[in-house]
Amino acid sequence: MNTPVRTRSFLALLAALALVVGACNQASTPAGAGSGNTIVDYAFKPASITVAVNGTVTWTNMATQAHTVTADDGSFDSHDIAAGAVFSHTFATAGTFTFHCTIHKSMTGTVVVTP
Repeated sequence: MNTPVRTRSFLALLAALALVVGACNQASTPAGAGSGNTIVDYAFKPASITVAVNGTVTWTNMATQAHTVTADDGSFDSHDIAAGAVFSHTFATAGTFTFHCTIHKSMTGTVVVTP
């Protein structure tokens, strides 16, 4: 295989991966479905996510340091999530749930759970 073909193949693979990642980070999900959120450096992305009741949000720590996902009202707490690890929480009731990282107080986010 020559270099231009390898480069095109690699770029096509990257483009496909970007589409998959983008689809995983959609802000709204159907009832009972899950939704993804990433932790990058010192931010939750997206900062606000919407799921239906019984929907699960999974946070993936893509940073190099540990973070937490801790509900402001105490309803859930991931404790330390190591780099590359994940934390999931299923939301059984409708409402707006704000959360933060207990290690880095400036990191905040919101999950909106619809009926």
